Amino acid sequence: MTDRRILWLGIAASFALTALIWALGWIPASVPKLPDQGPAWYYWKLPEPTFWTRLSAWGMYAAHQVAVWGLIYWAQRSKLKYTRELHPVNWWLIGVNLLFVGLHFVQTYIWYDGLAQDVSIFSSQGSVILLLVFVLIMETPRRGLFFGRKVGFRREFIQLIKRHHGYLFSWATIYTFWYHPMEATPGHLIGFLYTFLLLFQGVLIYNRAHINRWWTFALEAAVLVHGTIVAVYQGNGIWPMFFFGFFALIVTTQMYGLPIPNWGRWLIAGSFVAGVIAVYGLTGRGWTRLDEIVRIPIIDFALVGVIYLLWLLGFWTWRGIDGLRNRSRLPGSGATAD
Repeated sequence: MTDRRILWLGIAASFALTALIWALGWIPASVPKLPDQGPAWYYWKLPEPTFWTRLSAWGMYAAHQVAVWGLIYWAQRSKLKYTRELHPVNWWLIGVNLLFVGLHFVQTYIWYDGLAQDVSIFSSQGSVILLLVFVLIMETPRRGLFFGRKVGFRREFIQLIKRHHGYLFSWATIYTFWYHPMEATPGHLIGFLYTFLLLFQGVLIYNRAHINRWWTFALEAAVLVHGTIVAVYQGNGIWPMFFFGFFALIVTTQMYGLPIPNWGRWLIAGSFVAGVIAVYGLTGRGWTRLDEIVRIPIIDFALVGVIYLLWLLGFWTWRGIDGLRNRSRLPGSGATAD
């Protein structure tokens, strides 16, 4: 089975699982909920959680997370190479993820509650944002960060992220997956579809499909569709912030990782500008709200800088401590000999 065929089968499976949530959505929809209490309120949770509802959600989440982390560790210890065929660890990841997807169906229909009962809605959103920010960092040596221009990150920083990103990405995806009950609202459906695609990307470790540039770009760009649809469904009128914010990331950074000619990049940038003019100039939204289109890129690029500065602080601190240790071992340093 070639990597391209594997990729299309995984995408089809993600859509099929999402369709199953839609088909059975009447079951969780019948569960009583508390009245909506504002933007920070997550509506889809039980009014009166119990020990068993919490244990089912947190227990299955923890088991899913530990199982996937264990398989990632196994794959790294095995020193696998990228191939067009699936390794045994890929089959194990497929089986484990399908098992816990099935368990999440059962858990939703029996106990309903997800992790949302005990943690903020911003933790779920933040985990995905963190994933996307680390992708920006990890891809910088290849495509740059601003209009194809490279940023001088230290080699040790990039190597650390590339070596361990699977653990962070699997946490962000699995945590988000278990945060929500399997409701069939438009926002939940598009969210679960995106989560299934991210889970599938994790399944593909050491398969060439995992580093297919069009596929990885599609995963990054899909948050534009997801964020916009959720904002439209919520009816709060801020969908342009998500649409143009994530579109701006495509124009400034992500499209430079694609093997497309310059005229293709100009076409994408021109579409962005035309959309901004249409929404803010012709539909009456007003140019005074134009700052909406830069909020998401500013947040993401600021997080890139904060993460790098924190790493530098730890790196320099460790080097300083290590240097002091080495000097203390030198002859005449005053260290006591055994």
